[in-house]
This record gives sequence, structure tokens and C-alpha cells, in this order.
Amino acid sequence: MSMTDPIADLLTRIRNAQLARKAEVKLGSSRLKQAVVKVLKDEGYVADFRVAEDGAKSTMTIALKYYEGRPVIDRLERVSRPGLRIYRGKDELPKVLNGMGTVIVSTPKGVMTDKQARAIGQGGEVLCIVA
Repeated sequence: MSMTDPIADLLTRIRNAQLARKAEVKLGSSRLKQAVVKVLKDEGYVADFRVAEDGAKSTMTIALKYYEGRPVIDRLERVSRPGLRIYRGKDELPKVLNGMGTVIVSTPKGVMTDKQARAIGQGGEVLCIVA
């Protein structure tokens, strides 16, 4: 059975693992999921991730990050979804907490943060909000 929204599944698994105080979470891997998790790692929201290939299947393990016993990620929310895609131009990309949070955007140049997309003058699909 195929999954309708793999990005929403990724975000939900991260949220649930943090609520359960897990050190890491394992899930199926794809190039889009890897790109989203790479942005989360580069922005300091997760400690690390690794991909293990097992034949045709690949599995991703994400090491979660905590600070003083609390998860680093307070808010992890899906914006664009399969039933309602949200696209924004470079000037209309949302800001989270006046720039303190991060918006992950899928652009023609790749998956990146809202700040990076504004810097290169590129809009795209608003995937999720992280704070």
C-alpha cells in the first residue's frame, strides 16, 4: 500500500519520537525525505541522520536532539499537502517567529530554508514550518 503524504509521515514520526523521549527514529527513506532531514540537521534541529541501503529498500535513522531534557523542536507543522499544494514567490515566503523559526521550501534549485530561497531569489512549494 502506498503512502499518500510521506513528508507528513516523516514529521509525525519525529514528533511522536520526541514525545516518547526516544534517542532516534527509523523510517523508510526517499530523496525528498533525505533533503528535508538534511535541512533540519543543517539548521540544528536534529543531531544527525544516516541512510542504510538494504537491496532495493533504504532506511533512514534520525538521531533526535534535546536541550536540558526538552526536544529542540517545539513546532513541526506540515503546510503544503497533496490535497492542497501551497506555492509562494520569493517575496511571499512566510516568516516564523519573526525569523527565529524555519520554513522548509522545495524550489527548482532544491530543498532549502526560506532564508536561503530569499537569498537566491527563488520561490517554491512551502513544505513545512519548524520552530
